[in-house]
Amino acid sequence: MSLKWEEVVVDSRDPRTLGLWWRDALGWALLHESDDELEIAPAEGAHPTVLFVAVPDEKTVKNRLHLDFVPDDQAAEVDRLVAMGARRAEIGQDDVSWVVLTDPEGNEFCVLSARPGSPD
Repeated sequence: MSLKWEEVVVDSRDPRTLGLWWRDALGWALLHESDDELEIAPAEGAHPTVLFVAVPDEKTVKNRLHLDFVPDDQAAEVDRLVAMGARRAEIGQDDVSWVVLTDPEGNEFCVLSARPGSPD
């Protein structure tokens, strides 16, 4: 038996706005859009995809699941994402090598430091 990771589903008040923000942040492709959902992927036919679906509730607590990203240049990437509308988040982390941000709807994600051997 094997499992293949197909999709991440993100509850959203405004799936179009949030999905397009993530599409632009990641440089991914728009696969599908309807009145209550929007799907993006690294490229047409690639997986996993991210599906943003409409829900009536606002986000009220810290995420139980979040995504981590590894850029070539952490500071530049954090600056770029903040300029796009992300916000820095203080969730109790101390002196760590990653930066916690939130997307426009408040979902936390981390921008890690570059991996050893990556250009800075």
